[in-house]
Amino acid sequence: MTGAVRVRGLHRLAGLPGLALRGFVGLVYPPSCIACGAATAVPHALCAGCWSEMRFIERPYCERLGTPFSVDLGAPGLLSPAALADPPVYQRARAVARYDATARRLVQRLKYEDRLDLAGALGGMMARAGAELMAEADLVVPVPLWRWRLWRRRFNQAALLARTATRGSGVPVAPELLARVRRTRQQVGLSRAARAENLQGAFRVPDGMRPRLQGRRVLLVDDVLTTGATANAAARALLRGGATAVDVLVFARVVSDGRDGV
Repeated sequence: MTGAVRVRGLHRLAGLPGLALRGFVGLVYPPSCIACGAATAVPHALCAGCWSEMRFIERPYCERLGTPFSVDLGAPGLLSPAALADPPVYQRARAVARYDATARRLVQRLKYEDRLDLAGALGGMMARAGAELMAEADLVVPVPLWRWRLWRRRFNQAALLARTATRGSGVPVAPELLARVRRTRQQVGLSRAARAENLQGAFRVPDGMRPRLQGRRVLLVDDVLTTGATANAAARALLRGGATAVDVLVFARVVSDGRDGV
């Protein structure tokens, strides 16, 4: 087939009504599960099996950490023992699901398999999980990557999720308000104390950006919250830069089943 014929064919496809075009694309590329690849009825969705494996985090949970309680204590606004014993720098954290099974697979496909198309579905779920935080936020700031890691990966997954999670909210996304100024070791495998030490001084608000943070409530966005070391370090930098409060929204978070709200 010549190039001219191919172009004419594409033009004909482009001229099809939207419903017909979607039907044609669905025949050529049938929708599949964003986690496992199994056939689904609609695109950009989870199959029934993967959906059932998702351990969504819903109330009752610790109002500070966003970690689920194993029983409903019947009173809103409760804090977990972990939040009382060691309060985080940020005000509140919310997550879509626990970081296991399907949720872990989705994050890893986005980050390591260059599945940028997953950001829309994940961001949509984050928008629902963090609706109360988004409604109160003045600015959304994604957790930045170290410049060489960004160069190797070619994208910042937190920035992608921030843009899709805020779609239609009217809240501006401002990645330029927070910089990663020091290279750190990979956090995987480090203890809680080692993670916190590793991230000391890793983030900073650029001097020229401080006026934009003054008196603002910031929603910090990342893909996963593990021990909270990254969120605490980034939130501390934003507060020092002039923000009045920082909340955190992630797609998934690690939850220990040993204690409620930990």
